[in-house]
Amino acid sequence: MGYIASGMTSDYMTEDQRFASQRPDVLVYQSEPLDGDVIIAGPVKVHLTVSTTGTDSDFVVKLVDVYPNDYPTPALPTGQAMPANAVKMGGYQQLVRGEPFRGKYRNSFEKPEPFVPGKTASIDYELPDVYHAFRKGHRIMVQVQSSWFPLVDRNPQKFMEIPKAVASDFQKATERVYRSSSIALLVEGSAAGLKNPR
Repeated sequence: MGYIASGMTSDYMTEDQRFASQRPDVLVYQSEPLDGDVIIAGPVKVHLTVSTTGTDSDFVVKLVDVYPNDYPTPALPTGQAMPANAVKMGGYQQLVRGEPFRGKYRNSFEKPEPFVPGKTASIDYELPDVYHAFRKGHRIMVQVQSSWFPLVDRNPQKFMEIPKAVASDFQKATERVYRSSSIALLVEGSAAGLKNPR
């Protein structure tokens, strides 16, 4: 699905995800600070119930490890200048896994289908396998968004062959994610529930 755009940052997997979680068009769920370590292993299963005012849309689900606000930032070696992409580790939002899904392939990769504007539809897919420990005091966060440009090419929100899209094909759309949506993790022990802070 899509292509890797030229000019994307090579460190997107380590980029602090605070830039996304603070956007009004990104849905954010997070746990309370964890009482103990939570280790996950294997695929992350996603079930989304969605609707859009367009006829196609992308949905991106990201699993994020949120560091405590008082997490220390390592000191630089003596004489070394602060790098331009330096990250304050307190509150750092580490991308653990993320995966986009182009909605028109929700029922079949061989026979794409448009959305019916305003009508709910289900999307079920998996993020790649992961083995990660969320440490005590960290939070587990899930972000859902509808664009991951420039990592993934832009969707015009219109059912069509996207490589053939011209500027006039791109349109605004409103995507909705319903409360029946869920993600499933293979966890050693038990994790706190996720909640939407907004």
